[in-house]
Amino acid sequence: MSEVVKIKGLKTGLQLSFAKGASFEDIQADLQNKLESGDKFFIRGTTVFVQKGYFSEERNEKLRRMFHRHGMLFSDELKNPAMLPISKIPKRETQSQTQKTLIVNKTVRGGQEIRAEGSVMIFGNVNPGAQVIAGGNIDIRGTCRGSVHAGAFGDTTACVVADRLMPMQIQIADILARSPDDLEMPDHAEKASIKDGRIVIDAVSR
Repeated sequence: MSEVVKIKGLKTGLQLSFAKGASFEDIQADLQNKLESGDKFFIRGTTVFVQKGYFSEERNEKLRRMFHRHGMLFSDELKNPAMLPISKIPKRETQSQTQKTLIVNKTVRGGQEIRAEGSVMIFGNVNPGAQVIAGGNIDIRGTCRGSVHAGAFGDTTACVVADRLMPMQIQIADILARSPDDLEMPDHAEKASIKDGRIVIDAVSR
């Protein structure tokens, strides 16, 4: 059988899809394995979506309890157009939104979230547990240790720049990555962007 559970980034969380013919028991076991192995997609506070009506309410409740034990939310309301995969958002919308820049003159602390339709510039740190989501670029004049998502409406040309780039999780458009646990503090500014279908980090000068 092909991969039982497939994961795709959404503007509001993660979308799950399943291999044709996979039983609920197979799906449940694969998800449990991913959760227990610390899969890079599954972080606390994330909402996980499945197609409305795909499972019975009884099975939805089993999945809801499973994700809740790992600090995550579960929803079967994927029917909402606002929750379509990022790649399905029209590019023209991205182009109009990324012309604006939100300026944040403070450190973004754990538990706080910054959202913007366009780009974001932060004069301060992004602490662990904080989240920054932007339709355009993210520029952090400080240390980034939280979660950042640039190009949230599907802009694959977006980037993340920080004086010290050490995010817990970084996403650009629908490409997602996590930093290794043993990542050392860089001594220069860095830029994350998409190249050849994956996120790469390059040194930059300010």
